[in-house]
Amino acid sequence: MATKVKARSNLIPYLVLIIYVVSNYSGAVWLEVPSTGTKCVSEDIKQNVVVIADFSVVNDDSNPQTSYNIAARVTSPFGNNLYHQENVTHGQFAFTTTEAGNYLACFWVDESHKATTGVSVSLDWRTGIAAKDWETVARKEKIEGVELELRKLEGAIDAIHQNLIYLKSREADMREVSEITNGRVAWKKKLI
Repeated sequence: MATKVKARSNLIPYLVLIIYVVSNYSGAVWLEVPSTGTKCVSEDIKQNVVVIADFSVVNDDSNPQTSYNIAARVTSPFGNNLYHQENVTHGQFAFTTTEAGNYLACFWVDESHKATTGVSVSLDWRTGIAAKDWETVARKEKIEGVELELRKLEGAIDAIHQNLIYLKSREADMREVSEITNGRVAWKKKLI
């Protein structure tokens, strides 16, 4: 009996860590878009990952009637346009990545509504398990409470496992390049 209690108490730090990772898996950021120029954010995302993002112009409290329109563009690592809108105050885009690499979201103040100061934009960018609509899953499968939280944790664990496999393959590729480079440097030293 004491062994079971001790084994369960050893799991608590891991569960706390997993809950912390899941709760910090996504979040909104505020960008200060300059009146002239562009503000971009990027994220390195692997292939076949769902990405969902919402953005909106945040109005200045001192002058709530002033609303500036912005333009937004999202591009893939190879420069393909995934989303492009102009003359908007808010928007949403969603896509599934087709190639691994840096996905870039850029915002700028629309030409017709030039601001004298920067414009604040709220961006809520979610990827992978954080982009999953858990409310729909709960309704569809008629689950709630602890069972739903366990399902979320299971999804987070699977995402972490997939990420570790991806990082392991990247590390193996980098190690191979490093060993080849090391061999070439050693060979060149022998010639000199």
